[in-house]
Amino acid sequence: MSSTTANISHLTSTEQIMKMFKNIFNKITNSMLLPMVGILIFLSLWSIAAQSIHTSLGEFPGPNAVVKQFSSLYDEHVAEQKKAEAFYMRLDKRNAAKLEKNPNYVAKVRAYTGKETFFDQIITSLVTVISGFLVAAIIAIPLGIWMGLSKKLNSAFNPIVQIFKPVSPLAWLPLVTMVVSALYVSDDPLVSKSFLTSMITVSLCSLWPMVINTSIGVSSIDSDLLNVSKVLRLPTHTHIQKIVIPASIPMIFTGMRLSFSVAWMVLIAAEMLAQNPGLGKFVWDEFQNGSSDSLARIMAAVVVIGFIGFLLDRGMLQLQRKVSWDKSSATV
Repeated sequence: MSSTTANISHLTSTEQIMKMFKNIFNKITNSMLLPMVGILIFLSLWSIAAQSIHTSLGEFPGPNAVVKQFSSLYDEHVAEQKKAEAFYMRLDKRNAAKLEKNPNYVAKVRAYTGKETFFDQIITSLVTVISGFLVAAIIAIPLGIWMGLSKKLNSAFNPIVQIFKPVSPLAWLPLVTMVVSALYVSDDPLVSKSFLTSMITVSLCSLWPMVINTSIGVSSIDSDLLNVSKVLRLPTHTHIQKIVIPASIPMIFTGMRLSFSVAWMVLIAAEMLAQNPGLGKFVWDEFQNGSSDSLARIMAAVVVIGFIGFLLDRGMLQLQRKVSWDKSSATV
């Protein structure tokens, strides 16, 4: 009898171990193997298609040509950094020499005005899109909460939101450019006009998804939670802080993720049209350049733009998981 029990126990433990290994294998397959297969299939199709497409600038770039351009762009960045370091060293030596001759001399500090490299433009675009998104969030989330709590306010503002929501950034950009040029007049500006123009355009276009999703999230809070707040007679501020915001966080973050994606797409288009510094300007400059490497460099920028957009979305998803009580809502 004891032998039979031992055999059953052994079989049970073996089944548990097999099930555990099966779960681990499924997780690895879903998280790593399948995405790798998908990427390999995409790269193969891209390589085959590139060989059959011929343009006025030559053959359409395949994966190998794009990888080579990444290396070339990095080398250009390193070379430009060395030029900047040499410039500042010469400037320091010149100022030191003049101070030796004249102790009352006021040293001049000048910024290096060399060409922005591909990696510099990535940083510029990231700073701009994050700034524009944060400005939009500061306006949109409180407004969305307010609209969700008040049906009258929602009725008043909803038509405005619905009218401006589909407006293209290409329509906003000329207006924003004119307004910034007229109002932002300074001999020593804190930030450049091009940065302000791109940032405000991004904010205007990414505002609406956050407003809509936040208001829907607030207005659809479970009635039981609202009844608890009424029974406890929570003040308005406490009601919003303890009930409204935690319950509507999944919808708020859905709006924020949509807005971040919109903001990133809008920024690239705005930079291309207005020729403001950033990845959009890099793409347009390469298109205008028309060299034999231009297509590969543009394709490299396209890959980077897509990858950064993916990282921004994943970053927002991770933030949602940390602040949301409902972990199942942050799995997509």
